[in-house]
Amino acid sequence: MKFLLAVTRGIDATTTLLGRATSWASLVLVLVGVHNVVARYGYQWIRRAFGDQVAAALSNNTYLELQTLLYNVIFLIGAAYVLRIDGHVRVDILFSRLRARTRAWIDVLGTLFMLFPFAWMGLYFGHTYVARSWSQLEFSPNPGGLARYPIKTLIIVAFALLVVQGLSQLIKHLAFLGGVPNSGSRYADEAATTADDGGPLGAPADAAGR
Repeated sequence: MKFLLAVTRGIDATTTLLGRATSWASLVLVLVGVHNVVARYGYQWIRRAFGDQVAAALSNNTYLELQTLLYNVIFLIGAAYVLRIDGHVRVDILFSRLRARTRAWIDVLGTLFMLFPFAWMGLYFGHTYVARSWSQLEFSPNPGGLARYPIKTLIIVAFALLVVQGLSQLIKHLAFLGGVPNSGSRYADEAATTADDGGPLGAPADAAGR
């Protein structure tokens, strides 16, 4: 289990690095969006001040498609990082009131029977879609458009990252459930804190987190 936990730390570090990269991509996305707004609504002023060629260059489709491309990068590559930090939206009615071990079991079962099948379906159906784009070296049909096959490749990358990060989460939760110290599961610290506070829903301190 120590080896597996070491693997999870490597996976988590890689996912965190990618998550930080997408945060910078978010900044670039905002800047490109501002540029597109200025170029669109200030087109006449730019044309009068700098000429038709400059105005056309600043308002072409390259920047519009770059904005969409950056959004895709953030959404696809950032998904695994959001999974790592438990940032995905939960429809939480009772979950937060359950014991730490119960929530860990729910995450284990959810990973096995929901996340992994979903990611497998994305890989299975997505690879044909991506392969077709590469076989055609697909480009946007719009003037000044960008290549589409590299960004479509991120579909496969995104689902693969979800599988790897899901495996990391699974190992950490199983280690926590098995009583392994320093499991890295987010429920380990919660269980210790809950025990100190007397447990959820007024449970006795010696039963909290078990």
